Amino acid sequence: MEKQTSLAETFLPRSPEWKEEESLAVSDEVKRQLCLAGPLIAGSLLQNLIPMISVMLVGHLGELPLAGASLANSFAAVTGFSLMQGMATALDTLCGQAYGARQYHLLGIYKQRAMLILTLVSVPVAVVWFYTGSILLMVGQDEDIAIEAGTYARWMIPALFAYGLLQCHVRFLQTQNIVLPVMMGAAATALLHLPICWLLVHVLGLGSKGAALSNAISYWISVAILAVYVRVSSTCNKTWTGFSVEAFHDLLSFFRLAVPSALMLCLEWWSFESLVLLSGLLPNPKLETSVLSITLNTATLLFMIPYGLGAAISTRVSNELGAGRPRAARLAVRAVLFFAISEGLIMSVLLVSVRHIWGHAYSDEEEVVAYVAKMLMLIAVSNFFDGIQSVLSGVARGCGWQKIGACINLGAFYLVGIPAAYLLAFILRIGGMGLWAGIICGSTVQVLMLLAITLRTDWQKEATKAKSRVFSSALPTDLAT
Repeated sequence: MEKQTSLAETFLPRSPEWKEEESLAVSDEVKRQLCLAGPLIAGSLLQNLIPMISVMLVGHLGELPLAGASLANSFAAVTGFSLMQGMATALDTLCGQAYGARQYHLLGIYKQRAMLILTLVSVPVAVVWFYTGSILLMVGQDEDIAIEAGTYARWMIPALFAYGLLQCHVRFLQTQNIVLPVMMGAAATALLHLPICWLLVHVLGLGSKGAALSNAISYWISVAILAVYVRVSSTCNKTWTGFSVEAFHDLLSFFRLAVPSALMLCLEWWSFESLVLLSGLLPNPKLETSVLSITLNTATLLFMIPYGLGAAISTRVSNELGAGRPRAARLAVRAVLFFAISEGLIMSVLLVSVRHIWGHAYSDEEEVVAYVAKMLMLIAVSNFFDGIQSVLSGVARGCGWQKIGACINLGAFYLVGIPAAYLLAFILRIGGMGLWAGIICGSTVQVLMLLAITLRTDWQKEATKAKSRVFSSALPTDLAT
């Protein structure tokens, strides 16, 4: 049995007899993670360009359309996109561990179950989106902004169904270490999105409604690209054998993991998106909402780098645990923590350097640009902590710790982060900067708790649990192979 790893054992140099062997292992692990993370980071950045391009084009239509689109995007993220992405992360555990254990047929079954459940869940969410304007008015948002946001959200409803299917395809491929098609598909979609959005917004004169519809068109294009690849590529021959009635079996088991997976991601995502919603209650709501949306979009863009690292470590940990190699899983965690800390420091310095010019990409209003410059100082700090928590959350998904992760995020953001944000913004009257500062407090607590659990992990025990999870789902024909 492999004993638990202490803090000293994790970070201090090994004895001389370990050095040559471990040096080779570290070098191999670094190469694997870079080959995985590079395309995933690029793909995430390119996919994130879709809503960002739409918001940028809407921003040049005026302050009200920008505020409405920003609020609608935040509402859609809170009620729909975060839920779809979170439920799909159950595949990080299930598909990743099954692939490591060579139970390839299970990957296709898991993917089909996820597609079915996410599509069903999208139906009630679409109803909520249809009444976005009324809901925002009920919670006290500015009437003009709420009406604008409601219209934008209705035109984005087709994007919801596409987004859930897209997340299922991405994770199905990612857990097999097939990441280049994900990146290329995202690149093709991003290139097409700008002319599509421009055509709908300006040429056809649909304005902000055209920007919302263009998001849906682009997401469906992404789904089509990846679906065709899975169908025709020889790399998926073992894992995708066509649709099967087996996908309808044991839906409850998948749902039991999908719900905490969604909560783990949603509880954090919701806390950040709540900043924009709370900003609508501050004095000068149009300015505060616009600036909070711009900074949140910026933070989300930067987050794609650690998000890619988190996706890579989730795949590495789940594959190694499924294959019964706990020592390799532990080594992967050590390597990704080094990457995350280094990336956080570099990107924070870059943010501070461009703070006075970044706002011009979103708005021509000098008041907005100046406020964005101040906010980016806080975003630099937030980005550093977000990078570390992202990779630690990836470790949690790879191990199947979604319930633990959900509890940590609940405590960190809803007992610490949001109360601190409200105190600073509304009681101490610091405004939008107070909202971000409060959330940073929550992120700090989250990182410390995830780090403590990761450092005390018994990796041999986790490998045993992974094997048990995979083979409890395997069919007799799979076990025979």
